[in-house]
Amino acid sequence: MSSNGKPNPPPAAAAAAAAGNGAGGPPKMYQRPIYRPQAPAAKRRRGGRSSCRFSCCCCFFYAVLVVLLLAFVAAVAGGAFYLLYRPHRPAFTLSVARVDKLSLSSSATAPALTDSIDVTLTAKNPNKKLVYLYDDFAVTAATAANAVPLGEGSVPGFVHDAGNITVIKATVSASALGVDPTTAATDIKKSGEFTITLDLETKAGVKVGGLKTKKIGVLVHCEGIKASGPATLLVP
Repeated sequence: MSSNGKPNPPPAAAAAAAAGNGAGGPPKMYQRPIYRPQAPAAKRRRGGRSSCRFSCCCCFFYAVLVVLLLAFVAAVAGGAFYLLYRPHRPAFTLSVARVDKLSLSSSATAPALTDSIDVTLTAKNPNKKLVYLYDDFAVTAATAANAVPLGEGSVPGFVHDAGNITVIKATVSASALGVDPTTAATDIKKSGEFTITLDLETKAGVKVGGLKTKKIGVLVHCEGIKASGPATLLVP
């Protein structure tokens, strides 16, 4: 009870009234909670890595698939090319090998060989639509038994048309060529006749219509050739 005879207000009501009248201290400001971004959970990071690996596997799979498709297309194209053109390699045949000059010095330690050998070959292109393109030929000859060198020569390059037969003539010669005395005497000293081998090296490409392939190395090897020497043969 107050001094004037009225009952005292409850404490909570008195506090609210004091707040409404501005008593009881300054008002309190309401603050919103500060937002702090959280790091992604470990489980989600592991899920991202798994997805990356899956993508790499997919890319690798598609790369292999593309390679296989290209190989299949190339095989189909190659089969179609074979069925359409029926390619055959050219044929070379040696028809003549004649020794025009042959002399071997009588030195027992360092004999020198001087010779001249004429050879004739025929080249046949059995294809109906393929044209062969030859660069210059490098021609070398040697004895068959011990590979004693007999000299070198050359043949100009040419265009070998489809179904064409071309005659190739070359001269292989040597001047004072140092040879092994033992093997030279064994291989060449046979009444002017001995067996030789002949090699022709060049680069050749193929032409089909307006298309040309890249030229690659070609070796033509002839063996078992009986070369007859001249009437006068100087040997030790």
